[in-house]
Amino acid sequence: MTAVASALSPSPVAAERSSRGPIRPRRVAFLDGLRLLAALSVLGYHYLALPDGWDEQSRAVFPHLYLPASYGWLGVQLFFLISGFVICMSAWDRGLGSFFVSRVSRLYPAYWTAVLISATVLTLWPLTHKAPSHGDVLTNLTMLNEPLGVSHVDGVYWTLWVELRFYLLFALVVWRGLTYRRVVLFCAIWTAASVIAEGAGSDVLRTVVDPQYSAYFVAGIACYLMYRFGQSALLWGIFGISFLLAEHQIWVTFENIEKRIDHDLPNWPVLAILAACFAVVAAVAVGVFDRVQARWLTVAGVLTYPLYLLHAEIGWVVIRALHDRVPPALLVTGLAAGMLFAAWLLHRVVERPLAPRIRRVLRTELERVR
Repeated sequence: MTAVASALSPSPVAAERSSRGPIRPRRVAFLDGLRLLAALSVLGYHYLALPDGWDEQSRAVFPHLYLPASYGWLGVQLFFLISGFVICMSAWDRGLGSFFVSRVSRLYPAYWTAVLISATVLTLWPLTHKAPSHGDVLTNLTMLNEPLGVSHVDGVYWTLWVELRFYLLFALVVWRGLTYRRVVLFCAIWTAASVIAEGAGSDVLRTVVDPQYSAYFVAGIACYLMYRFGQSALLWGIFGISFLLAEHQIWVTFENIEKRIDHDLPNWPVLAILAACFAVVAAVAVGVFDRVQARWLTVAGVLTYPLYLLHAEIGWVVIRALHDRVPPALLVTGLAAGMLFAAWLLHRVVERPLAPRIRRVLRTELERVR
């Protein structure tokens, strides 16, 4: 038992440093740029590799770009890695109520707006997919439509249900109070539960622990613990096991991607890109990018979420409407620039004014509950 307790405690030096607070800045600017890069890779995958907006296969429209763009979906896996890191970082020294307020005020204002805009565009111009019903739109506003069997207004919103399950599980640790030992135990228990769920074939357990994506969040959490407390064999072990489990699970996703694109792809880039995603987040964990503090990275961070929410269905409608009148390269370039501007506008007009108001209301209500 003494050995176990020792393994679950940070080194004496790390413990001494952590008692004074985080050993590095709470905000990691480089991750903001990395998140935007992930969002742009997903955008490229949707616009250049999928046929949704075009009359022909993307490899005919973009003979040189379709192949690299066909791996842009791996930006989602990078998102999940970063999310494990950032959520653990932002939740440290916070109570459950503060964690709940921060997540709701961060996720919902832009999401509500994007759902309504996307639904309106599909209703007025159902060029790529049929318009959602009013009931489906209202259910989508809860962000809980997937477990209720209601289709997403925009297909990319499936990742939000994955994120929500991570928040709900991690909230159990936040409720008890985040410590090195508790977070390590959480990583170990979640990993074990994911493997058991996969082997048992239990739909209920799979829904709760999400074995297909849990390894990314666990690896991200381990990276934050390294960032805060210093490296250890235990944390590198958690990170390494998570990578191996992610590599095992990624091929199911890859098979679905090939069906979606409707042609075969070389499989070796999947593992190479996945390894690169894990490596770059690990490099953040050990401080390689601590000095990267460019101001534009902050802008990149605030654009990422609204860009992800807005780009897919609306972009496909624009492509379908203009593809026979505008050269494909110019259309995609202009559309990407337009989506970045729309993301900035959504942040300035919706997120910045609405998020603080939601935080104030929720804090007031939580105090009333207490």
